Parts: sequence; structure tokens; C-alpha cells
Amino acid sequence: MNRNTRLVAVLAVALLAATVASFVVYRALAAGSGVQQPQTIDTLVAAQTIPAGTMLTRDHVKVVQWPASSRLDGSLADPRTVVDRGAIVAIAANEPITEGKLAAQGAGAGLPPTIPPGMRAMSVRVNEVVGVAGFVVPGTRVDVLVTFESRTQASESVARVVVSNVQVLTAGTRFDQEKARQDNRPIPTSVVTLLVTPEDAQRLALAAAEGRITLILRNPLDNAPTESAGIRAGGLMGNPAPPTPVPAPRTTPKPVAAAPAAPPPPPAPYTVEAIRGAKRTTEPVKNEEDEKPRDVPPSLERPQK
Repeated sequence: MNRNTRLVAVLAVALLAATVASFVVYRALAAGSGVQQPQTIDTLVAAQTIPAGTMLTRDHVKVVQWPASSRLDGSLADPRTVVDRGAIVAIAANEPITEGKLAAQGAGAGLPPTIPPGMRAMSVRVNEVVGVAGFVVPGTRVDVLVTFESRTQASESVARVVVSNVQVLTAGTRFDQEKARQDNRPIPTSVVTLLVTPEDAQRLALAAAEGRITLILRNPLDNAPTESAGIRAGGLMGNPAPPTPVPAPRTTPKPVAAAPAAPPPPPAPYTVEAIRGAKRTTEPVKNEEDEKPRDVPPSLERPQK
């Protein structure tokens, strides 16, 4: 055995001895400190970025080991439970998939499953100017302003916010909110779909029928409702508002005094018809009371001597 062979043999034995010693020390330290491997559970995560409204398949998910002590509420473990279910929100790659991010079984995919209970999706026709130069993208929030001709005063336009702080679901044909945020560029649209309550949907329908709709882009952190009484064309040009007609005060007619009752007519005198030969005459019969003065009451007459 030459010198080189002996050197290689010594190095191999030393390496083996070091490995065995390291393994023995590791086992001793692990047993002495009581360190245990954490328990894990199977959890489904997204294998790729899943846009909102996507119908999930087996290729969209994968199973990973997740710490059992940090289990998420609503987490899933079986890939079969998510197949043919729509995603109601955008899910990033390697993000855990929970029940709250998926539509119910049989609800389908696309826009309908993303509408929360009690809300409605309504589309309004816009153009590039009305759509804030194309920056109204999915996920943004807007106010809806309507301009119409006043019916109370001829040839006067009125503008007023009818719905405030509503979310944009789709802009044109784009539905992916995450992609719209990443692109950060205008989207030419002709139709915008808004998430509104049933009452706001009625206001939008009436506004679209009565006037012209304009969308006002909002800051997403500004959640205060827009309170505005509107503005008229006269107020915009600096003209004072037309005075409100004041109704004339009501006057109560004074009661009219009743006319004095007319005195009763005097009684008709008694008459006697007398016939003297061929001549017939009618002569009045004098009454003793007629000879008394009319202006003196009977109680004040002087007694006769």
C-alpha cells in the first residue's frame, strides 16, 4: 500500500467517524430538549393565479402541508370539493382556498356568483368621457350624477347625485379586478356594471330614462355618502334662484249683521156692508182699541174719570 492510498483511507475513516458523531450528537440534543416535529394537515392552495369568476378545475389547486395549529377557518383539503365551483374573488398563487372565496355548488361561474345577497348588478351605458376617460375599472367606486331638464321651470337644466359610493363590477368586457389594477391604464368602455341595492337600481333606471348619466370617480378610502341638493343652471351662471311663490294669506270674512225684521202689517179693519135702496155701500166699523193712540202702551193710559 503506497502513501496516497493510506491517506485516502484515513480521510474516509475520519469522514465516516465525523458523520456518525454528528448524528449521535443530534439525536442526543433532540432527545434532551424535547423538540418535536410540528403536526401538519392537508390544505388546498391555488396552483396559479385564479381571477374572480373562474370555474375551478383540478389543475387550479394543489395540496400542501399546513401547520395544524394555524388552520384557517373554512379551509379545504379534498380537491374534489372545489371542482366546478366559481371563484367569487381573485385568488393569488399559493393562497389557501376557503369556502368564503368560492360560490356554492351549482351556482356557476362568471359575474352572478360574485353578487352578494341583497345586492344587484346593473349596467349603464357610458362613453369615454362619462367613464372618467377610461379609468373606471373593476373594483373602483363611483358616484352617479344625472343631468335632466326641470319640469317645474321650462328650459332649465338640473344636475344631482342620485347614487353614491357604488362599486364597479365590470368595465366593458373586463371582469378581472387584479389585472385591471396591475395594468393601471385606461379601458375603453361603452357599458359599466355597478353593484347596487334594489332601491338604487330603481333610481338608476329612472335617471337613465329622464336624463344623462355621468360617473364620478371616488377615492376608495372615502366611504362617506355624497350629500348634495343638486344645482340648477341659473345658480351655475350666478343668477339668483327664482323666488318661491308665497301663497296669499287667508282672510276670514266678517259676519254680516242681519237686517231688522219688518214690523207686522196692521190688522185689517172690520167692515159692514149696508144697502140703502138700490145703493150698496161698505162702511168700516170703529174699534175702541183703534181710537187709542198707537204710540202709548195700554199700561200708561190715563184712567178715565
